[in-house]
Amino acid sequence: MYAIVDIAGKQFKVTQDQFVYAPLMAGEEGASVEFGNVLLIGDGDNVTVGTPGISGAKVAGKILGHVKGDKVIVFKKKRRKGFKKKNGHRQDFTKVQITGITQ
Repeated sequence: MYAIVDIAGKQFKVTQDQFVYAPLMAGEEGASVEFGNVLLIGDGDNVTVGTPGISGAKVAGKILGHVKGDKVIVFKKKRRKGFKKKNGHRQDFTKVQITGITQ
């Protein structure tokens, strides 16, 4: 069984016992979270599509920690002007383990 769920504006295809790196969420390590905006549920040949969401469907998860992504280097340069600028950025994520999908 799998589901497509909207977490903080991003869509993820999740299955039970899967780890997802979602955008930063409020909550402590070990806290349980529930996502109610389920867009699609598939179970073998049976696929239920919401319009836009499936009423009553929920995806439960557990917060495992708050982590940072890989560093992205942003380098800007204008030729013949002597202008160079180098910046780095690391995005914050929340690691969530999916514990269950209910329909």
